[in-house]
Amino acid sequence: MDRIPRGESAVIPIRKISLNNGCFRREIWTGEHSQITVMCIPAGGEIGLERHETLDQLLYVTYGVGSFYAGKEKSEVTFVGDAGTSDLIVIPAGEYHNVLNRRNVPLKLISIYAPPNHAVGTIHRTKFEADLSEE
Repeated sequence: MDRIPRGESAVIPIRKISLNNGCFRREIWTGEHSQITVMCIPAGGEIGLERHETLDQLLYVTYGVGSFYAGKEKSEVTFVGDAGTSDLIVIPAGEYHNVLNRRNVPLKLISIYAPPNHAVGTIHRTKFEADLSEE
């Protein structure tokens, strides 16, 4: 079960899907008001500094440790804390943020967007591929 048809009810083994994911970003389920993706940030990698003007984002760590940075303005982005397995990172709309993987193992995340942020069926195998798709 890699992805659930748009808007259908389901029981999703999301932790298992997250742990088995090797892609930077993979959309799993998209509804009218929210979306679930899984992410794999390689050792030494990062999500990249970003800001979602009109959506909230939740990042749940299923494996590894990520260093979380956030701020209302780019010039105000500072270290908030390290998030490890079973921690939840909460990012309100309009806030700049980044997660860095400073460890030598992949960082596995479940990302929930409200409202949806990526096209149904999105698969970005690498951050480079993800960056190209946003240009």
